[in-house]
Amino acid sequence: MLQIDTWKRVLIWSVCVIGLLMALPNAFYTRVEQSNDAKAAIEFGIDTPDMQAEAAQWPNWLPSSLVNLGLDLRGGAHLLAEVKVQDVYESRMDAMWPEIRDALRDERATVGTIRRQDSAPDEIRVRISQPEGMARALEVVRGLARQVQTLSGVGATDIEARAEGDTIVVQLSDAEKLASDDRTVRQSLEIIRRRIDEVGTREPTIQRQGADRILIQVPGIGSAGELKDIIGTTAQLTFNPVGGRTTDVDATPGIGQEVVPSIDEEGVYYIIDSAPVVTGEELVDAQPAFDQNGRPAVSFRFNTSGARKFGDYTLENIGAPFAIVLDDEVISAPVIQSHIPGGSGIITGNFTVEESTNLAVLLRAGALPAGLDFLEERTIGPELGQDSIDAGKVATIVAFIAVLVFMALSYGLFGIFANIALILNVGLLFGLLSLIGATLTLPGIAGIVLTVGMAVDANVLIFERIREELKSARGPARAIELGYEKALSAILDANVTTFITATILFAMGSGPVRGFAITLGLGILTSVFTAIFVTRLMIVIWFERRRPKTIEV
Repeated sequence: MLQIDTWKRVLIWSVCVIGLLMALPNAFYTRVEQSNDAKAAIEFGIDTPDMQAEAAQWPNWLPSSLVNLGLDLRGGAHLLAEVKVQDVYESRMDAMWPEIRDALRDERATVGTIRRQDSAPDEIRVRISQPEGMARALEVVRGLARQVQTLSGVGATDIEARAEGDTIVVQLSDAEKLASDDRTVRQSLEIIRRRIDEVGTREPTIQRQGADRILIQVPGIGSAGELKDIIGTTAQLTFNPVGGRTTDVDATPGIGQEVVPSIDEEGVYYIIDSAPVVTGEELVDAQPAFDQNGRPAVSFRFNTSGARKFGDYTLENIGAPFAIVLDDEVISAPVIQSHIPGGSGIITGNFTVEESTNLAVLLRAGALPAGLDFLEERTIGPELGQDSIDAGKVATIVAFIAVLVFMALSYGLFGIFANIALILNVGLLFGLLSLIGATLTLPGIAGIVLTVGMAVDANVLIFERIREELKSARGPARAIELGYEKALSAILDANVTTFITATILFAMGSGPVRGFAITLGLGILTSVFTAIFVTRLMIVIWFERRRPKTIEV
């Protein structure tokens, strides 16, 4: 007997209604999504006339998630950046110098006085006054080496030391350079992702290409230049002791010092120690704020290690200037007035409110470990995407109409039931895409068109099986019941294998391939649901009301 429990009927219709409610905002919010100003309003909570008009049509208490449009549909910016991994070598060696210096000072009786010499960025040269103690000096420096885990599992050291006359030359090992390059690119990738996420951009594509390149695609952003402003700043923050102040750009700094310009005072330069006391890597938070005079500033807070170093230095250097350096420019050089034990402070400068907010975002996201060279940059206009959307609409409508006509002509009333289920299927698909915040691209549209064509396959199998059962002199109710039961295994086998393929495409593919896999996989789920449950429920309701003696399929 054809029978579906009441709770199952309620559940099936509830799923359909919820899915359609999730999908409907995509129709009501079309103008907001295509307008850059309105999009910005949504992200930052600002009401615009466009947004108010749309809000009047769609209640706030209903679901409002949208399907995001990809770069090829919505326009945006495309960048290909190369990470300058060699920049990290110099900072690594500068950070290692205090450790080497302190270790050799303990051996002064053997090696004599030590002095750092000018050298290439990726090495440290240390001259000792007693060359006869070179063996001991090399032993001490090599003792500072740490193990590096390589792909082969064989440990190598991170530094190599050799003697050249009375000079010790310390360099990073090849194994450490390879590990450092990989670490730098991975860190840059994550920091770029965090910076873009901080400004509320939807569904960016940020992925590694090759050994040292990063592909960045951000839909909906105004230009490639705007994207570069967000991610291109290194935002390397350091707190350095000040050795002096000068107006001579050609001033000669001492060993271990450098000359950097002031960002606020034109023609003023500071001589600072190259080795910072604390770096931006030890920041745990940065927020826009105002100083005691009501001027825009940035408040910051260090982690435990940074707070301890910052507190110790301020305790020992009260009355001395302390430079806050951002990307090799001194933004502030306050005099330490008292001990600062809490690990928090404020950066003041000639900021606007917007500049202080942007600086806080960059510091909070973290410093890029190395600079970026932008090898390729493109701004894709939304009008190109609109052409693609229009073409996709035409393809979907043509496929949709063709399937509807075919099913109605081939299976009569049952074909109409299948057509209703097909419409629900597309609605449920968009509802799922909205729920997970998926990004729709051209390959994604292709996946939807393919889903429309495949969606009726299950119904065709069921209806053909019902025809066969009717030929065996079965009654209408028994024929319908057996048709669904015997076609179920074939339906599941066909769709499970396709779903596995979609899963593999998603796991191993990237970009356009993933977009196609998502819509195909979700389309399979909605197709199976509408074919097995929705069409069966409609047929059962029709049969209960009409009680036909015979049926035609």
